[in-house]
Amino acid sequence: MPRPHLPSLRFAAIFSQQTSAIDWACQRAAQTWGEVVIQSPDIDFDMTSYYDAAMGAGLKKRLVAFKNLVDPVDLVSSKLQAIEWEKAFRDEGEHSVERPLNIDPGYLTEAKVVLMTTKDRDHRLYMGEGIFAEITLFYQLPGKWISSRWTYPDFKRDDYHEFFFECREHLRKDLQQRLSSS
Repeated sequence: MPRPHLPSLRFAAIFSQQTSAIDWACQRAAQTWGEVVIQSPDIDFDMTSYYDAAMGAGLKKRLVAFKNLVDPVDLVSSKLQAIEWEKAFRDEGEHSVERPLNIDPGYLTEAKVVLMTTKDRDHRLYMGEGIFAEITLFYQLPGKWISSRWTYPDFKRDDYHEFFFECREHLRKDLQQRLSSS
């Protein structure tokens, strides 16, 4: 018998050359998705040059998690919203690069970290409306995030794993509170 999915913790990986662009995206996301409860420092995004042509060099990435838990299927609309925010930021001013901002929403459960994307690959599942989901990290006891062969290089870093450990603990506490109050 099918069971409803437990709520998940929504997060976003936001990157740009400009801290002001990252701040802008965090403010937009918080207004729509709810309060930011966990935030990484800005991290040098230097594990790949894949985005250099469109976004330039010297990128910074910030990981943010939001208070309001969500049903994972809601992340399709989150990715579509993020695409609109990227376009709005690009159109608001003069930028020296084609793509001044990238926002990648995802969700975290106790078992995994999932990123939403518009790119189809063999390891991604179609979620609808042109959006795919990729399990990027798996949680394995005792307390370790495991990468897959397709995990982005930056998501293999210890500082990312620390962020997701903190997110996982936040989610666990929230779910326990929900269970004890029902």
